[in-house]
Amino acid sequence: MIKYLFLFVMLTLSLTGYAQTKNLMDQSYLETNASADTLVVPDRIYLSILIRESDSKNRQSVEKLENEMRDALNLLGIDTKKQLMLADLDSNFKNYFLKKTGVLKSKSFSLLVYDAVTAGKVIQALETKKIANVNFQKAEVSNLESLKLELRRKAVQRAVAQAETMLQPLEQKLGKALYISDRSTGIIYGWQNRMSNMEMARVQSDQNEPIAVDFQKVKVSSSVNIKFAIE
Repeated sequence: MIKYLFLFVMLTLSLTGYAQTKNLMDQSYLETNASADTLVVPDRIYLSILIRESDSKNRQSVEKLENEMRDALNLLGIDTKKQLMLADLDSNFKNYFLKKTGVLKSKSFSLLVYDAVTAGKVIQALETKKIANVNFQKAEVSNLESLKLELRRKAVQRAVAQAETMLQPLEQKLGKALYISDRSTGIIYGWQNRMSNMEMARVQSDQNEPIAVDFQKVKVSSSVNIKFAIE
């Protein structure tokens, strides 16, 4: 009984799909592809900071180096309670280095900043505290999802304009959309997660301040495929 019921369901679905395909084939339609894209500067930049007792000249404790790091970041106007996080949530001390003199501890953090200039200032400030293990982790666009929605809307608008333009010489009118597909929406990092622009931000001017350099813009794009009825 179950076997026959399964076959009946599959046959029904097949016939439904065939009917929809046949209706589309019987209908005169125009198919077009359109895309929209934009360039945007990442506004969420993550830096990794590794504090190691072995890096300090007098082998200062991790706790002391951590406090100095926090003070330096606070002077830059960074809210360490919101922007500074432990990179390893399972343990305060991620790595241990065994030496003859004992155990040298280390602690890793992830710091969120909102522009490349601030990132450069962070690197410079921590270097003065003998904390040089600061590296780029990733960059993000905070409003990426809303940006994708806007690009989808623009892509659809372009598809309509293209279709209407194509029908003008034929003196035919564009009908309703019979089919629409969101073919791809993505973000392209031209710098491939490298620190090229961050390195530029580390360059100092005559006033010993990082120069005003933004991250390279990233490309966000969306494309659609639409079939319109021809009236």
